[in-house]
Amino acid sequence: MHINKLIAFLLVCSCFFVSPAIAADDDYKNLEIFTDIYSLIRANYVEDVDSKQLIYGAIKGMLATLDPHSSFLTPDMYSEMQADTHGEFGGLGIEITLQSNTLLVVSPIEGTPADKAGVQAGDEIIEIDGVSTADVDIMEAVSMLRGPQGKPVSLVIKRPGINEPIAFNLIRDLIQIVSVKGQLLNDKYGYIRIAQFQDRTADELKDQLIAFRAAVADNILQGVILDLRNNPGGLLDQAVAVSDLFIGDGLIVYTEGRDPQSQLEFRAHSEGTEPLYPLIVLINGGSASAAEIVSGALQDHGRAVIMGEQSFGKGSVQTMIPMSDGSGLKLTTARYFTPKGRSIQALGITPDILVPLLFERAVSVAGKVRESDLQNHFLPATGSDDPVPLDNMVSNIKNVSEDYLLQRAVDLFKGLSIISKQRKAN
Repeated sequence: MHINKLIAFLLVCSCFFVSPAIAADDDYKNLEIFTDIYSLIRANYVEDVDSKQLIYGAIKGMLATLDPHSSFLTPDMYSEMQADTHGEFGGLGIEITLQSNTLLVVSPIEGTPADKAGVQAGDEIIEIDGVSTADVDIMEAVSMLRGPQGKPVSLVIKRPGINEPIAFNLIRDLIQIVSVKGQLLNDKYGYIRIAQFQDRTADELKDQLIAFRAAVADNILQGVILDLRNNPGGLLDQAVAVSDLFIGDGLIVYTEGRDPQSQLEFRAHSEGTEPLYPLIVLINGGSASAAEIVSGALQDHGRAVIMGEQSFGKGSVQTMIPMSDGSGLKLTTARYFTPKGRSIQALGITPDILVPLLFERAVSVAGKVRESDLQNHFLPATGSDDPVPLDNMVSNIKNVSEDYLLQRAVDLFKGLSIISKQRKAN
């Protein structure tokens, strides 16, 4: 990149949301230091340096001073990021994050190589193919984990409560994330699992609800359980569309940022709204971002009972900005708020019914990762950064018949049905 173009690019980045009242002289002085150092490295470093790598490194350094969700994507990474929204890519199937420069597993994706091999939420990935993860950023780690179907990859992890590192030798597979899965329970309750919010999630959810109605008596569902556990989020418009299915009118979510274009409101529409059957939403510490938008909207409207654990607490909006060389800038541009004005950032959604989850392995609170644990996370809009209440378990249940939280939800439906019948009898 020509040095004049570099200066112009950095000025745009530094002034993207900056008030005109700030003196431009400070920007020019700071950029002069940057260009001087760039020139000194190019002229005097012991070996010849690739100028593009220098620029990329400088950009990554700038973004490292921001929140953990802002990042720079090389052209290859940007292409992979776009593949995420369609739910198909080559890899292992794990959601990861960085906590104090530590690469942690948020959750394995159900049915993927990582899940089948026993990789668990809270695992610390310390090596990928023999390379230490100590100095890699999140997007570099994603790139290292992904690859062609059938190609092997080795991981070394540290697990809370286990002294020795654990080695995994895995074979990459084509990860096809099925956004919506459904099952009819007791011939009258719909159970729907949303794994991630992709570009067809709302349409797939509609189709599943139609299929449920066709299979139950009188085409009337007695209740629906919406399972958002370990759902890392996804597309904002799909979270809004899913919420809109269950809310007839009013605000679903709004965003606030420094740029006026980041100040948006999303509202429900009466057309196509589902009947007012009982609705339960299941969440846990792996429920983040778009999953929290849906949970918060349904909770604020009194449309659903939220059950499970405190959610992750990612209350920020990222904008993808394509660059001229095919790279991309993923920049946090706004916070989102629930209809009642709650900021979820670093706090999460508190369930109406807090349910400690029972499964084969308990993990200490120290092994759990939430937004408030991430380095450089920003504070809630209230200015408070108090820790949220946590239990000492995480959910990794795959067999519905052994799913304690799901059974609690079904029991709640049964209780509501009994009360309804008693009222009619009286």
